[in-house]
Amino acid sequence: MQILETILYTFISLGVLVTIHEFGHFWVARRCGVKVERFSIGFGSPLFRWYDRLGTEFVIAALPLGGYVKMLDDRDSEISVEDKPHTFRGQSVWGRIAIVVAGPLANFLLAVLLFWALFLTGEVGVEPVIGDITPKSQAQMAGFDSGMKIIKVGGKETTSWSSVSKELFNFIGKSGDINITVKLPDSNLTTELTININKWLRDSVEPVPLRALGIAPDYEFQGLKLAEVAGDGAANRVGLMMGDEILTVNGKPVTSVDFFVNIIASSPKREVNLKILRGELTKIITVVPDAVDRNGDLLGQIGVHLAPRGKYPDEYVFRHEHTPWSALRRSLEETVNYSIFIVKSLGKLLIGELSTKNLSGPITIAKVAGESGRAGLDNFVRFVAILSIMLGVMNLLPIPVLDGGHLMYFVIEIVKGSPVSDSFQLASYKIGLAMLVSLMLLATFNDLSRVLF
Repeated sequence: MQILETILYTFISLGVLVTIHEFGHFWVARRCGVKVERFSIGFGSPLFRWYDRLGTEFVIAALPLGGYVKMLDDRDSEISVEDKPHTFRGQSVWGRIAIVVAGPLANFLLAVLLFWALFLTGEVGVEPVIGDITPKSQAQMAGFDSGMKIIKVGGKETTSWSSVSKELFNFIGKSGDINITVKLPDSNLTTELTININKWLRDSVEPVPLRALGIAPDYEFQGLKLAEVAGDGAANRVGLMMGDEILTVNGKPVTSVDFFVNIIASSPKREVNLKILRGELTKIITVVPDAVDRNGDLLGQIGVHLAPRGKYPDEYVFRHEHTPWSALRRSLEETVNYSIFIVKSLGKLLIGELSTKNLSGPITIAKVAGESGRAGLDNFVRFVAILSIMLGVMNLLPIPVLDGGHLMYFVIEIVKGSPVSDSFQLASYKIGLAMLVSLMLLATFNDLSRVLF
């Protein structure tokens, strides 16, 4: 059932995003007078097709891995003199730029609309008040303590844990100092604490800056359930099931996610006794974590995804109500912020500040789509909005075969006063396609390498 849900949410999210993207191209092309021959969602053999009054063929195809808008092109067949102005290449360079930009722009506009709908219902955040500090961690050695409130990271104001994480992300892969200003507990006094870093988290897979520093939010832990159990993992072999609640580990009550994770990780090939609650029954199950290599260290792994239960203290949770106009402003800010975040992430990958192991492909997208869908409508809408921004940004990269590659040709055309030759475009398309295939293979390999914990 869970697999079917994941497939459904994946098809819905990708189907919406691809349709919106291609509709952007289609709509502007029509406004420019270009004849559109086909509007296809997916590739391969058509499953459904129909025609509009202008003769455009609309197709839903078998392979839902993207889509395309096919416009009249004099390179494909002989074009009459009357039809020349209705070809894509028959447009001015500015018309062609408008048609190409329209696809990514449609994705950004969709994100703004989705965020706007979310912000209309109110915006909830959690003040960044520190709960636990990991013993002997960088945070403890720098002087951090429970009850402190983080108000600035690197000189940038932070009002929520989300903003703290975003500012810390900027330091990934870098060396130097992270200056963090905190407000002392039960006081208006502030102080600046410094953590020294060296190529921080550069080789980490799915880095979590707060956890790496040893800082945990003030959080009232209430329990830990298994959200997913891998079919080939140690947990499945001993009969653990999705929905089981872990009560104790080796006789000790589970007090946090890290408590459970650390015991499993430190017990490769060694028995771990789990007391679980399944429905109304309690059971003792002994599991032997598989040993997996993580950057030269053997760590225990049982093949599960965890679903902690708990809540933040009410006094730290804040809510902002929005008018339609303030919600629109916040949705624009959020879209810009995520766009900048994605560009920064790509930049860190290019210069080696972020490991290429963090590249994700279709398997991870499907997994996150399923998880967000099961978590509720708000989470799924936010996921679709973020994925739409990612699609918009990625398509603007100056790689031949992408929209950004076409824009690169048009800029060259404006500078040199004549179009880029067909032979050059064809050669660069092959290079661009090879680059994209290589990146997709790497991302898919990373997906397959990320086994459940």
